[in-house]
Amino acid sequence: MLGPPHPKQTVIPLALKLTNESQKPSLDSIVKTVKSLQERDGTFTKSLARHGTLLFRGLPIHNAEEFSRFAHAFGYKPHEIIGIVVDRPLLAPNVAPANEAPKEILIYSHNESPQVPHAPEYIFFYGYRAPKNGGESPISSSLELFHRAQQEIPEFIAELAEKGILSKVTYKYEKQYEGGSTLSQAFGKDIVEGDSEETKRRKIEAQIARYGRGKYTTWAWTDDGLVLTHRLPVVRTQPETNLPTLFTGLASYWKNMQVNAGARKNVTQQLFGDGSVIPEKYLAHLAKITDEIRVLHKWQEGDVLIYDNLIAQHGREPWEGEQADRVVLASLFDGASVPGAYGSGDWAKVVQALD
Repeated sequence: MLGPPHPKQTVIPLALKLTNESQKPSLDSIVKTVKSLQERDGTFTKSLARHGTLLFRGLPIHNAEEFSRFAHAFGYKPHEIIGIVVDRPLLAPNVAPANEAPKEILIYSHNESPQVPHAPEYIFFYGYRAPKNGGESPISSSLELFHRAQQEIPEFIAELAEKGILSKVTYKYEKQYEGGSTLSQAFGKDIVEGDSEETKRRKIEAQIARYGRGKYTTWAWTDDGLVLTHRLPVVRTQPETNLPTLFTGLASYWKNMQVNAGARKNVTQQLFGDGSVIPEKYLAHLAKITDEIRVLHKWQEGDVLIYDNLIAQHGREPWEGEQADRVVLASLFDGASVPGAYGSGDWAKVVQALD
């Protein structure tokens, strides 16, 4: 059960299954039903806005192509990742591996892409293969995280709202860790063989400009890549309800460094918006709250989890066995609007990336 500010008796995830499994409906009929319900009144979109996460179990989905068809049935616009920090090879339309980092690596609870201005609204995960021990996906509410943090560390929330953060993301020509991306994968979609170094840089900078953040996104070229700096809001508001939510990976960056013992390089560094260091005690406290409010989803093969990325956090627990024992695919989509601004500064306003 979710705590305040959610309505009483609100569960996460909201678990759904076929009403009559013995009939074994086809994927075609399920896709048709999803489209019909979404077109009628946005049934699943409304449920996501309330519960944060939906779990579908027992669907006739067996591969990336079928997962893609199901995900697209919801009618959302496929999300283009600009500045990707992990390697996600395309397996089907708008479908890629969720994360290919080694099985020993903890990926702590976070909202998707909080380190860049352009983030997806909805995340679909499909459990193609599930390990026997470990590999769970955490689920928790960003609305509840804000509510608890405002009560327990109000001075930190006030400072975040006033200053925002400076998110410094390092991109290099070579992969920085197993499962990570290269600079070319992040921003080089228009680069072609034979381009000069000057042309490559110009094309990369044109992709960065698509964030539409003006002076609040800057970059510096280095010998082996570039460092991109964004001033971003951590506190945002949910459309319709206007409730404040913590859209962040702050606890994740801190926890991953503690647990993974340097196995994963610190690609992203986050400071207060004025450039001052965020005290570690606040990051530890966010992790403490997250541990208390999250649940761990034990995968069954064929499960589909859908997150409203603005108000729900996800992650990945380590697992025993082989790397190939856990295969989760992901599909990312944009919503009808971007999260609202909580602060009054221009830096606190986020926009859809330019086409």
